[in-house]
Amino acid sequence: MTQDSSAPDKAALAKIDSTVPHSARIWNYWLGGKDNYPVDHVAGDAFREVFAGITDLARGSRAFLGRAVRHLAGEAGIRQFLDVGTGLPTVDNTHEIAQRVAPEARIVYVDNDPLVLTHARVLLTSSPEGATDYVDADLHDPATVLREASRTLDLTRPVALTLMQVSGHIADYDEARRIVGTLMAALPSGSWFAFNDSVDTNKANAEATRLYNQSGAAPYHLRSPRQLAGFFDGLELLAPGVVPIDDWRPDLGEARSVGDVIALGGVARKP
Repeated sequence: MTQDSSAPDKAALAKIDSTVPHSARIWNYWLGGKDNYPVDHVAGDAFREVFAGITDLARGSRAFLGRAVRHLAGEAGIRQFLDVGTGLPTVDNTHEIAQRVAPEARIVYVDNDPLVLTHARVLLTSSPEGATDYVDADLHDPATVLREASRTLDLTRPVALTLMQVSGHIADYDEARRIVGTLMAALPSGSWFAFNDSVDTNKANAEATRLYNQSGAAPYHLRSPRQLAGFFDGLELLAPGVVPIDDWRPDLGEARSVGDVIALGGVARKP
């Protein structure tokens, strides 16, 4: 199924609150996008004043996603992707990267922000050979995510699950692990997990996040390197393991990590 609506969903638009900052829109602002509001600019600028590296982090996370998806669609031969917490569409979304390698790839995006929903229905198109779909669901409800994803994906065949800078929206670490575990348990052997998130060891990022969490936006929770590595328990990590995102199989000429580690990521196979 391909989303090919020609206009934003009016019901979804009516649910957008432009008076409170929202992480997907702030992330879009940091990436130079236009799908955001003045309240997001204020929150995003305040964050950047405390932690100037946030723009590099946003770009680095997108670059990590691109490298991971290219590997999975290419060398690993994966043809199905479940992108949870996709955020607002931007350049080189998961389906564009995957279908550039394998036009028959099928991709399901999952998010629960009404602005993401309006743009997903307009922008997330597919190659004729493949398919894309958008699921309006909350990461806290993995059963719904899986049920709705199964309309487009064959969950008896390998799937690549991607979560990029999203697990911190789940306040309790054990719950976050359970949710990821539930999603991966529903996928067959030979499936993959691609993940990155921010660590709590960078003092400027930690302080900026603390202040951000007081802004009225949905809070975000940074975690230790050991906690982030724990999301890969029971899986077979691909080299070089759980590393700073800029250091995960960088393309020739790409910037490498310098100074404090800000975010860690990795890609792993379900045995």
